Amino acid sequence: MKRVLIIEDDPVISEVQRDYLEAGGFRTEVAVSGDIGLELALNGGYDLIILDLMLPKTDGFEICRQVRQATNIPILIVSAKKEEVDKIRGLGLGADDYIMKPFSLGELVARVKAHLARYERLVGSGERKPDEIRIRGIRIDKLSRRVYVNEAEVPFTSKEYDLLLFLVANPNRVFSKDDLFQKIWGFDSLGDIATVTVHISKLREKIEADPSRPQYIETIWGVGYRFNV
Repeated sequence: MKRVLIIEDDPVISEVQRDYLEAGGFRTEVAVSGDIGLELALNGGYDLIILDLMLPKTDGFEICRQVRQATNIPILIVSAKKEEVDKIRGLGLGADDYIMKPFSLGELVARVKAHLARYERLVGSGERKPDEIRIRGIRIDKLSRRVYVNEAEVPFTSKEYDLLLFLVANPNRVFSKDDLFQKIWGFDSLGDIATVTVHISKLREKIEADPSRPQYIETIWGVGYRFNV
């Protein structure tokens, strides 16, 4: 049975969430303050975290940041904060979803199931070679720097490969164009961040079944890009 941690200081909201999730087949625990929630999130071995932002002791942004540094388990932010900047910040820190209060509890359970299924596709595909990454139809051989899509080798330039490997190694996190330019090209490189857009387009042409409707590399408008697993 999958374990879900709810970090929420409103007892009415947390209990309703717990009831719906347990009815949906999940085992749940509730933390009512940020400091307790952070400790449980880092040490409790949960499969997914539902996280409020406005918490006593430690806020949800800090919890999200520290948890994402330690693990790639799904984090769903559920918050009354409706400002776009808060959503951008939460996703930028590595949250997988941002749900605004009030919300449909049925939708919450559905999103929990969807994110767990997506995460299992990343980590549950069986034994893997230590120098190989597999995500759905993509296989990356890090030793040979070769990429296979549906087991057919696809040629990549050096920077295309570096960009793809970085995104794949950091799934479900949102990176701005500036972030990607710094990571792959470095601020001292010639050129500008427009090259990131060009390389993302080239990656989509090579790995997406339909580049106009990408399933792997998602554009988060006004923020950047995220690799979905």
